[in-house]
Amino acid sequence: MAVKRPDTRQIQDVAKSLGIHLDEAKAASYLALLQPNFDAYDAVDEMPDYLPEVKYQRSAGTKPSGDENKYGAWYAKSTIKGAASGKLAGKTVAIKDNVCVAGVPMMNGASTLEGFIPTIDATIITRLLDAGATIAGKAVCEYFCFSGGSHTSASGPVHNPRRMGYSAGGSSSGSAALVAAGEVDLAIGGDQGGSIRMPSSYCGIYGMKATHGLVPYTGVMPIELTIDHTGPMTANVTDNAVMLEVLAGPDGLDPRQHAGRSAQPYSELMKAGAKGLKIGIVTEGFGWPQSQAGVDAKVREAAARFEKLGATVSEVSLPMHRAGPAIWLPIAAEGATQMMMKDGGYGFNYKGLYDTALIDYHVGWKKRADDLSETLKITMVLGEYFIQNYCGHYYGKAQNLARQLKAAYDTALSDFDLLLMPTLPMVATKLPDPGAPVEDVIARAFEMLPNTCPTDVTGHPAMSLPCGTFDGLPVGLMLIGKHYDEATIYRAAYSFEQSGDWTTF
Repeated sequence: MAVKRPDTRQIQDVAKSLGIHLDEAKAASYLALLQPNFDAYDAVDEMPDYLPEVKYQRSAGTKPSGDENKYGAWYAKSTIKGAASGKLAGKTVAIKDNVCVAGVPMMNGASTLEGFIPTIDATIITRLLDAGATIAGKAVCEYFCFSGGSHTSASGPVHNPRRMGYSAGGSSSGSAALVAAGEVDLAIGGDQGGSIRMPSSYCGIYGMKATHGLVPYTGVMPIELTIDHTGPMTANVTDNAVMLEVLAGPDGLDPRQHAGRSAQPYSELMKAGAKGLKIGIVTEGFGWPQSQAGVDAKVREAAARFEKLGATVSEVSLPMHRAGPAIWLPIAAEGATQMMMKDGGYGFNYKGLYDTALIDYHVGWKKRADDLSETLKITMVLGEYFIQNYCGHYYGKAQNLARQLKAAYDTALSDFDLLLMPTLPMVATKLPDPGAPVEDVIARAFEMLPNTCPTDVTGHPAMSLPCGTFDGLPVGLMLIGKHYDEATIYRAAYSFEQSGDWTTF
């Protein structure tokens, strides 16, 4: 089908939007000169898109309700059986609903995307199925993934299986809840500000944000190219390590994978134990204004347990960690406003796979912007204010400072194998009531992220593991490692897990 040709008035209007003023005669000349260019667009339009093959059969599935969806964590159930054998044979997995699974509805928590049916499988979907996993369906996530709480999805809140009426964390809320409830063995999460680790902490499971680019993001709805991560969420360390072995490595389609690093045998390397590891307790990871003393104390108790396991544990000061949330904010707010929302999810200057069907469907938000979640709207207002008034100055400066922040972590890690701090400064909070004031909605969405968001900017691998309880709810401990040294994180996490039942710590 031929692309629509403009008339001279449209040429004038487009030019004027760029600050270019054309009289009618000049516009007519431009229109005539542009005709061969429109013909070239017609040629592109006639070519079939070049997309990866969908390998495994599946059905569109169903949307469960009632007892079948007790925690509000399922968006759609659809059984997709993978290969007959492989590292994940016999394992069931829930997929965060920002990940494309061909033929299965994808909403990404957003009313404006409801009804979208992907035509491709994300690379991680194919890898899970090739490894023998069975996909059990799509897990609810927060509205375009903009919340660390589990109360913003258009499908309704996700409840924490550890305590109904409490947050499961976000944005990978359904993924964490389904693993914690034992409804699936494994889940895929995504992480731009902590969205794998935050719900893992709240729900008491294991969540790994691997080094930026280690796991291909191809076929996952982008938020911001430089902080996009996807990865494993599991009920134990072994499953997490094996899952990363399956997911990691270049796919040739994701520009985030500039280093081209491959997976390591994490599930074997982790068995070396914690003995001999040097672990630094980051002073600045404790004592935030919103920190609960009981959480800080529980994490320090866990650090002492590592000493009993043979690690050398000592305090380290990393002052720039406290600047991490401020550096992250312009990247997340301006970058996501521009790339994910204004530019259709992908933007330009991106050398990778574009999901053009998603671009076409997602653009509809512009006619329904009032329907967006409060968490997304306030972020977009912030991002657009700085885009319009400072033209990307602070986004660029934040990216420059990100290199300094990375160097600060690298310096600390030159003396230690791992850094340790609370994943979150608090345990799960009560879900806001329906119709709660916007102040409460925003607070419950963003108050928990100061320790997690810095490593999205720096790209360091970071994992949340449950280390005990406070007020009857899980406490998460975060381990941060050198770039591409996920193996050492798993080594410490596995040793800690084997030392006892965390629910009794």
